[in-house]
Amino acid sequence: MKTELSALAENPVFDLVVVGAGSGGLAAAVFAAISGKSVLVVERTEYVGGTSALSAATTWVPNSLHAHKVAPPGSADADSPEKVRGFLNAVVGNRSPADVRDAFIDSAPKAIAELERKTAAHFRPYATHPDYEQDPEGATMRGRALEPVPFDARALGEDINLIRKPIPEFCLFDGMMIDRTDINHLLALTKKFASFKHAVKILAHYGIDKLHGRRGTRLVMGNALIGRLLLSFRDKGGQLVTRTSVERFVTGPKGVEGVVLVSNGVRRTVLATHGVVLAAGGFNRHKTRRAEMLPQPTPAFSPSAPGHTGEMQDLALGLGARFSTADAQPAFWAPCSTRTRKDGTTAVFPHFVLDRSKPGTVCVNQAGLRFVNESSSYHLFGRAMFEQNQISPCIPCWIVTDAAGLRKYGLGMVRMGTKNIQPFLADGYLLEGKTVAELAGKIGVPAANLEQTVANMNAYAKTGTDPEFGRGRTAYHRVNGDAGFTGPNPTLGPIATAPFYAVKLIVGDIGASSGLVINADAQVLGEGDQPIAGLYACGNEANSIMGGTYPGPGITVGPAITFAYRAVQHALGMAA
Repeated sequence: MKTELSALAENPVFDLVVVGAGSGGLAAAVFAAISGKSVLVVERTEYVGGTSALSAATTWVPNSLHAHKVAPPGSADADSPEKVRGFLNAVVGNRSPADVRDAFIDSAPKAIAELERKTAAHFRPYATHPDYEQDPEGATMRGRALEPVPFDARALGEDINLIRKPIPEFCLFDGMMIDRTDINHLLALTKKFASFKHAVKILAHYGIDKLHGRRGTRLVMGNALIGRLLLSFRDKGGQLVTRTSVERFVTGPKGVEGVVLVSNGVRRTVLATHGVVLAAGGFNRHKTRRAEMLPQPTPAFSPSAPGHTGEMQDLALGLGARFSTADAQPAFWAPCSTRTRKDGTTAVFPHFVLDRSKPGTVCVNQAGLRFVNESSSYHLFGRAMFEQNQISPCIPCWIVTDAAGLRKYGLGMVRMGTKNIQPFLADGYLLEGKTVAELAGKIGVPAANLEQTVANMNAYAKTGTDPEFGRGRTAYHRVNGDAGFTGPNPTLGPIATAPFYAVKLIVGDIGASSGLVINADAQVLGEGDQPIAGLYACGNEANSIMGGTYPGPGITVGPAITFAYRAVQHALGMAA
């Protein structure tokens, strides 16, 4: 399927050109291909998948065909368009157009159903996967968040090597991908026969792959979604060019009518009879816009993929497109830790839920004091780092635990149960103190403050109540704690077993929220909110319908797929 640009004929014509091969771009390509249209996908890097391939690829789609499996009609979590609309109105408000959100609510279930019926892309609901914002009316505990079904990528043959590999620190045994279900089974493999069988099965699959000298072919999370979309696109005859950039748009009486592509000195003018869809990931690695748009201090590291250069947005701005200025935040955030790998590259590890919400942890600023609810969503945690940094320095901040917490839950890149922590101590990723005061000296915070903070957390662990920040107050907080913990609050535990440990946290952007303004059909809007004919945008290339808020898991991938669907429907003349 992979095509070098030089192999394309001069002045080729496609029904649709899609720029970017993440979940939004590949979804748009697949929707067009299953409608019988010719499609060219243009990818700047050597791999497909973008940040979606590095992520869990949780897909927030209310009222999908899968919702009833975990939230049946009549249950507390049973959903409806009205319930979702009220929830988004409460969280997002006027930060994005209500009609565009309504288009998402209407089309998201249809987009997933289309993929399920006609492609290899399949999803499943997780038993409990709550919205991050639990206070607004309309929040649910389950049903809206879907995850990709694991995928046996042997069906792709050599094309598996086109998929961007996952973050190494999220894998076991130098490349074995695991998801939440796998983690639960691995933790219980000596306790439950079903878990033992599951563990043996996935370990055997990976072992056979290694014996054959290939990367792991059991793909989960983001790699599974990208693999399934890639297989579907290939089987429908789609064409792909990698290491290829868009030099400029071809414009004419119908608006955007194609693109001029360049790769290794080769140039091709490609016409698109039904338009061009932009899905190149946004501005996160733009050479100037990053510093211009992100809060100060500008994050030095991002766990997002390298292709998000914002260059397609520059071209669109040249046609009169504009960025939204209504977003609560220009990007989505996560606290991250960094470590230099053996090959000299920098690992940027997002601290999503595996440590911050577990009992026996606390996060402190550079004064040794708490500044945030550690169990809040990663986006809210990152936002708090910026906001509180204006009051008292907390970029970077520190996550602290004791020997029992480190052993049971891990800390960042130090996985749970790690027996040899010396490499992490030796390179300074993990800091250790025989006492809390000694640890305070290692991380450079006042000892008295850190000792008092730890004492407070130990008191809160006994009562189960956090009077400072309400940790464990909502169902979302508690789900991310330890369900097997015997204390009164699954997110609050003692920090009392010496030695004590800390990892430095910075704030990293995991995706763009601010982007090109689009309408309900994903058309890029120009002056006077008039559509730029023939030009569409989805994914992080377009302004998020969440307006810089982060209401639930998968609120980037769900809308990316949905507006890819609506863009193709409109471009091909199938929109209502």
